[in-house]
Amino acid sequence: MSGAVLHVNGSILIGPQEVMDELWVVDGKVTFDRPASTDVQTVQGYVVPGLVDAHCHVGLEATGGVPPERAEEHAVADRDAGALLLRDAGSPYDTHWIDDRDDLPRIIRAGRHIARTKRYIRNFAHEIEPEDLVAYVRQEARRGDGWVKLVGDWIDRDRGDLAPCWPREALKAAIDAAHEEGARVTAHCFGEESLGDFAWAGTDCIEHATGLTEDSIDSFARQGIAIVPTLVNIANFPSFADAGEAKFPGYAAHMRDLYDRRYATIGAAHEAGVQVFVGTDAGGQLPHGLVAREVEELTKVGMTNVEALNAATWGAREWLGRDALAEGASADFVVYAEDPRDDVRVLAAPTQIVLRGKAFR
Repeated sequence: MSGAVLHVNGSILIGPQEVMDELWVVDGKVTFDRPASTDVQTVQGYVVPGLVDAHCHVGLEATGGVPPERAEEHAVADRDAGALLLRDAGSPYDTHWIDDRDDLPRIIRAGRHIARTKRYIRNFAHEIEPEDLVAYVRQEARRGDGWVKLVGDWIDRDRGDLAPCWPREALKAAIDAAHEEGARVTAHCFGEESLGDFAWAGTDCIEHATGLTEDSIDSFARQGIAIVPTLVNIANFPSFADAGEAKFPGYAAHMRDLYDRRYATIGAAHEAGVQVFVGTDAGGQLPHGLVAREVEELTKVGMTNVEALNAATWGAREWLGRDALAEGASADFVVYAEDPRDDVRVLAAPTQIVLRGKAFR
């Protein structure tokens, strides 16, 4: 359909409260003005902007970076699930070649993870010490697309439990350096302690955020720190606990506790006004294409259908600085037979996916 004008009618969800009954796609762009062309193909249904997976890893699997053909499979799986904008939250594999492909989702990269030596998954990250943190943050800020990804906490073998990876002063200097480079900072954080350090240092976002408490929730809300909970991956915490039980029983108990209160924790953050966005953590442990499941998970923390949908569409795109369904925007949208505002499970069954004006289903 790439050469034809698309006439899209039904319910065009421009925003949480704004609905239009039609739009057109001309030369891959959205327009609300009827074109003169007679070569028109019609798409009908409930239309939302291309979904956002704000935490995934294209080109990364459990053993590290993968070949380009496998990275392509990751991107295609996300596209076919309706995730047309991805924030790649750390990968050792350079996916910039995907930018030249009209048939693959747009990617906002955070460069490669930056972790403390021997304090993260092997082959995933630059593993360094605090004195080198600023230099590596500047390097990855320049490699990425406006984001840097730090590993904020991980199991400390001496403690036998989760512990922060970075001294506060080193962390503050690194986040300041990222901001000087024009990049925002996010961090992997499971436990409680690291969240206070990152808030104090001025981070922009936290991934997982299972260790939020009343105090840190208040700090996040006041400072405008967003979270991407990745609840479909937090579902793996019991298996992580089982794997560490023999050597680190304290860590195992901690991970089970974080898992048991996950919905209450994220719900309390949302209730306090912390921005919550959809991310699946696809890549390291999970397959790609799970964005609909993560939206459904957010309804379990107390978010309404519209709030959960916003976390994967209009709100997420605004947060990442990308257009939704606007005049002249790239025609990246997903069509459904039923209204996802009534039941977000509809997101798992798109009837049409349009990327850069080309229909893929």
